[in-house]
Amino acid sequence: MAQRILSGVQSSGRLHLGNYYGAIREFVRLQDEGEALYFIANYHALTSVRDAALARRLTFETAVAFLALGLDPARATLFRQSDVPEIGELYWVLGTVVPLSNLHRAHSFKDKVNNKGIEDPEFGLFAYPVLMAADILLYDSDVVPVGRDQRQHLEFARDWATKFNMRYVPGYDPQEPERVPGVFKLPSVRTRDETAVVPGRDGQKMSKSYGNTVDLFAPEREVEKQIKSVKTDSTPPDQPKPTENQPLYQLLKLVLPEPAFADADRAWRTGGDPKTNGYGYFKGLLFEGYRQAFGTARARYDELLQDPAEVERTLASGAQRARAFAAPVIRRVRDAVGL
Repeated sequence: MAQRILSGVQSSGRLHLGNYYGAIREFVRLQDEGEALYFIANYHALTSVRDAALARRLTFETAVAFLALGLDPARATLFRQSDVPEIGELYWVLGTVVPLSNLHRAHSFKDKVNNKGIEDPEFGLFAYPVLMAADILLYDSDVVPVGRDQRQHLEFARDWATKFNMRYVPGYDPQEPERVPGVFKLPSVRTRDETAVVPGRDGQKMSKSYGNTVDLFAPEREVEKQIKSVKTDSTPPDQPKPTENQPLYQLLKLVLPEPAFADADRAWRTGGDPKTNGYGYFKGLLFEGYRQAFGTARARYDELLQDPAEVERTLASGAQRARAFAAPVIRRVRDAVGL
């Protein structure tokens, strides 16, 4: 039986290079390796998007971006998180076994509170890992591709699934789960460490929350402006440049084809002619590499924007398939807890 692969991306803003190299590129590869389900996490996005019209637009644009970047509805299931009502039920039931201590030590919660200076964080942000665990467990997924910063959430999901199984399934042994099957399957994590964290323009993780992105489908002039603002140091153009903690160098390595990056790397490390070895030159290389890498996807994106009915049909069909996967899981949950 083919393994079932599950992952998702929030619709909280424009998709960017971090979304692609840290997630979506891998999603496209995996749609040929198993039964792939990918969702647009528009419930999760409600923690930051508070305008209804904007929320709908961003959800639609995220779906368009998935399709433009190579996701094939014939080989993978694409759906909106909010089109699967079972997710809310599982979110609550699973929450009845989640220790508060786990949520207090969630890295993503502490990171967002500390970096944004939130004095009175809301429940949705605090309970975010529970909804993510419900996303992971609802479809009997085998493999969950995540970024390195999301690994803790998957570990939480596995821990809570084990706790639920032990509480509600007599004879369940987490050391031998195949002997007495639990209500929940425990999925494994897959992380591509070399691209698990894509640097933003300021050197932190590229994130909509930090406002440091290079967008995939913004107007070209805006993308060029974003690339020109990538943080660099004061190394003179004719001098060799450091490679550590250099977001521009890391982005060049991600975006440029290998032969082009080899040339850029050589120039970066040796210095020389100020016209071809200054940071401005390398930012120009990055912009041209971006145009080559995403030109076809950007053209497809513009085409799909003009056909919202087809995008909606794709999402509706995906939701129907996703609910078929969710149905046996939610039946097991309801039976186990007595609903």
